[in-house]
Amino acid sequence: MDVPGPVSRRTAAAAATMLLRTARVPRECWFLPTALLCTYGFFASLRPSEPFLTPYLLGPNKNLTEREEPKPDRLLVLKVLWNDFLMCYSSRPLLCWSVWWALSTCGYFQVVNYTQGLWEQVMPSRHAAIYNGGVEAVSTLLGAVAVFAVGYIKISWSTWGEMTLSLFSLLIAAAVYIMDTVGNIWVCYASYVVFRIIYMLLITIATFQIAANLSMERYALVFGVNTFIALALQTVLTLIVVDASGLGLEITTQFLIYAGYFALIAVVFLANGTLTIMKKYRKQEDPESSSQVTTS
Repeated sequence: MDVPGPVSRRTAAAAATMLLRTARVPRECWFLPTALLCTYGFFASLRPSEPFLTPYLLGPNKNLTEREEPKPDRLLVLKVLWNDFLMCYSSRPLLCWSVWWALSTCGYFQVVNYTQGLWEQVMPSRHAAIYNGGVEAVSTLLGAVAVFAVGYIKISWSTWGEMTLSLFSLLIAAAVYIMDTVGNIWVCYASYVVFRIIYMLLITIATFQIAANLSMERYALVFGVNTFIALALQTVLTLIVVDASGLGLEITTQFLIYAGYFALIAVVFLANGTLTIMKKYRKQEDPESSSQVTTS
C-alpha cells in the first residue's frame, strides 16, 4: 500500500531536519579543539626574540664567537671512553658491585618475565580467580618501603658488602626454588613478593655503592655498561633455556635453573667476601704486631 504524497513529504522533511541537526554536532565537537590546537601551534612557533638572539649572544659580555668549533675526532672519543672504562672498573669495590648488579638484574628479568607462565601452570586462570596484578602491586609497594628503610641500615659495606650480597642472593634463590617446587599459588605469591623485596633492596644499595665510587661524569658509562651486560646475559640465557632453538625447557625446569643461577651468585660472593674479610683482619693485625715489636 502506497503512502500518500503529503505524508511522505512531511516524513522526508522531518528526516532532513534530523540529519541537519545531527550534522551540526560533529562540527561543534571538533571546532573548538581544532582552534585550540591551531592557536597553540602558532604561539609555539612564534619566536619574537629570535632575530635579536644571535647579536645578543655575540655581544661583548657573553664571550661567544661565530667561529665554528671543529668536530671531535671519533677515535679520540673512543680512546677517552676506553680509558674511563679501565679507570672505573680498576676499582675493586666498584667492580664487585657492578658484577652483582649485572648478574642479578639478568636473573631478575628472567623471573619477572616468565613468572606469569609458572603461576598459570600452578593455578590455571580458567579454573579459579587469580590475583596476579594485585601481587605485582603489593610487591612493588613493599619493595618501595624496603628501599626507604635502606637509609636506616648502618653497616660497613666495604667490609660486609659481599657477604650481604651472598646472603641475600641465597634468600632469592630459596624464594625462586620454593615458588617453583611448591604447587600452591599463595605460596608462589608470597615467594614472589619476598623475591622482589630483596632484589629492590639490594639493587638500591648496589646503585648507591657504585655511584659513591664514581665521579658524576662517569655515571652514564658505568650504568650503561652494566645494563648492557645484564641484557646480553639475559639474551643468552633466554636462547639457551627458553627458546625452542635451544633447550626449550618446561617452565618448572626453567625456574629451577634460575634458582641455581642465584645460588651460584651467592657462592661466588661468599668466597670473595670471605677473602676480603680475611685480608682486612690481617691488615689490622700487622700494625699491632709491628707496634709490639718496636715497644719490646
